[in-house]
This record gives sequence, structure tokens and C-alpha cells, in this order.
Amino acid sequence: MVEAKSSQANKDKARRAAVKPATFGENIDLGTYVGSADEHPYQADPSKFPARVKEQMLEAGVILDDPGQRAGTFIQMDNAAVHSSVRQEGLEVMSVSQALDKYDWLSDYWWQAVAVDTDKYTANVELNQYDGYFIRALSGCKTVYPVQACLYLAKARLAQNVHNIIIAEENSDLHIIPGCTTASDREAGLHLGVSEFYIKRGAKVTFTMIHNWNPEVAVRPRSAAIIEENGLLLSNYVLTTPVGSLQMYPTARCVGENSTVRFNSILVAAPGSSLDVGSRVILNARGAKTEIISRAITTGGSIIARGYVEGNAPDFKGHLECRGLILTGDGMIHAIPELKGTLAGIDLSHEAAVGKIAEEEVEYLMARGLSRNEATATIVRGFLRVDIEGLPPLLSAELQRAIEASEKDLM
Repeated sequence: MVEAKSSQANKDKARRAAVKPATFGENIDLGTYVGSADEHPYQADPSKFPARVKEQMLEAGVILDDPGQRAGTFIQMDNAAVHSSVRQEGLEVMSVSQALDKYDWLSDYWWQAVAVDTDKYTANVELNQYDGYFIRALSGCKTVYPVQACLYLAKARLAQNVHNIIIAEENSDLHIIPGCTTASDREAGLHLGVSEFYIKRGAKVTFTMIHNWNPEVAVRPRSAAIIEENGLLLSNYVLTTPVGSLQMYPTARCVGENSTVRFNSILVAAPGSSLDVGSRVILNARGAKTEIISRAITTGGSIIARGYVEGNAPDFKGHLECRGLILTGDGMIHAIPELKGTLAGIDLSHEAAVGKIAEEEVEYLMARGLSRNEATATIVRGFLRVDIEGLPPLLSAELQRAIEASEKDLM
């Protein structure tokens, strides 16, 4: 656990933030969750985990029986790391507690992208025992296969605290598949995840997150990235299974010339699910670019889809696109696109649309031999298909697998 590594100033800021209400989203009472769990034993061979655990992790894109197509693996159960390994030279994968013991300089990155006093959820991560993953690509390293990381919530009613650090050194190329899941399909739990990304000059990070929670779990990720000159962050988020409450608003800051950020999200809100999901990009360097694409479907739950782009330097470009599809009368989608420019000659745009499946489209497909359910599934599948530029084939296949796995539930 990393309990004594932060500065006293961070602790003081966290204590002050802990008493503040949430800025937006459902205000969760942290007192209804327990703060500790029994330690899980370290497992050197991840294929030795119980079959049920491996099945649940596989649903979140984490492969344990055949890790040959993964460059590294990290697994955390509740608040403790239970496995870390690496299969490619030039990569480092370990718990943040190990990394802080190994590298004195890591404290210079601690709470620099995400402010420790952002809200009571970041404060809870700082003030209570936790771990998380440290993934680093050394200068010039190009990952052949992605690194996988699983955050597994095993204990009922636990507040799982996670602090992750991702560093892509100069001219590296890093692919990561983080998957989150829970042991129970009905027990309540809370996931608080802080993730800080540092993308150096000429580096590229592809981050494809697949969430597989349950209808009683509340999730509060807090993520931010700093991208230097000619750096690229390609962030993909997939949630197609039920969750109780999710609120996330990752922020990326382009601080180097010609830096680029792309956020893609695919969201499905089942009955009883409440999703407040968005992305925010600050373009503070000449030639910086961003694109935020969101696809949202509700089968009875509520979705707030946010997007914010701010441009403060010459020659920047930004585009927001949010499309929502309401499949039942009980669902709700609220799109909130925001653009802010502070210079003449800005290039910012957005488009948003929320609607239902057009009956003429269903009838057109039915006239060609499909049943109504097959026609609807075909339209939904096409709606969720997002053309993600630069996504490696293996990650593209993982993304498509997650979408296809949700089709039966959608219909």
C-alpha cells in the first residue's frame, strides 16, 4: 500500500477536500462503504486464478490463460496488487507502491496531472490505503502487443481505491487494455480510480478501457493527461453492461506543439443505470488538435454525455460529436457540448443528435428478409461502430468483441 509516500501538503489538501460535496453527478455517501478488505495472496502465474475469476476478467478484455498476446499484465484485487509481469523489453509494469520504492523521481509525478483536492473522491484515495498500477514505456519502446491491467472488486460494499501512473517516454508507443469488473453480479461496491498520464515528446498512448460492473456498483474515475510536443493520446471507453452509477470527466492538456488527443466512448445505459460521462481537452500549444466522439444508447437508463474543448493557442483544431439513440420510452439522453476559444481564427466545431430508430430503416431491412429484432440489432450495431483512426488491429478486435457481446442484452 502507498500510505506514506505523499507530501504532508497533499494530505492537508485531501483532508479539506474530503468534506466538500461532489461538483456534479450523484453525491455518494462514502460512509456506506467499508474501507478495507482481507489481503489476497500474490499469484505469480495468473492462469492459476479460479476459473470464475478468469471468466469475469475475460469479459472485461483481460486474458489470463493465454497471455502470449499481451506485453504485460497487472492485476489488483480490492486494494492490493496480486500480480504483475512483463513480456517485452523496454516496458515496466508493477504496482505503484513498488514503483515509488524503486524510483525516488516518481514523487515528481504524484498528483501533478490530477489535483489531489479535485473532490472528495480523490481525497478518499489519498487518505485511505490503496494501490494501483505503474506502466512505463522507456524511450523508443514500441509495444508489439498491449499491456493489460485488471482492477477487480471482490469484497462486497468495499470502496476500492486506485491510483495509476502511466508514463510514455520520448518516441515510445504504448498500448494498454485496462479492464474493470466485480466478483458479484448483485453486491454493492464503489470504485474510485485516479489515473495520471504523462505522454512525452513524440510518444503515443492507446488506452482502451472496458468496464464490466454490476447494477449495484458506483464508479468514480478521475483521470487526466499531459501531452507534450508531437505526442498522441488515443483514449477509448466502452461500457455496454449495467452499472449503478458512473461519473467521469477525464481531462487532457496539450502542452506541446502539434500534440493530439482523441476520445472515443461507447455507452449503453440499462434500466436503473445512471451515466454522467464526458471528456475535456485544453489546447494550450500551437497546432494542437482534438476530436471527441461519443455514441450513447439507452434501454431505460439515463445518460449525460458531456464534451468540452478549449483552445488557447494558434492553429488549433477541435471537434465534438455526440450521437444518442433512445430504444425505450423510459430512457433519457442529455448531450452537453461546450466549445471555448480565446483567439481569433479558431477552428472548433460540434454536432449532437439524439433520437430513435427510424421505422423506415427497420422496414427496409425487414423487406430484405430480416426479422424485426434482426433489423433492429443491425441498426444498433452500425450505430455503435465508431471508426477509430490509428487503433491497432488487436485493440480494434477487442473493441468489437465487447460491442458484439452486448447485442443480446440490448435486444
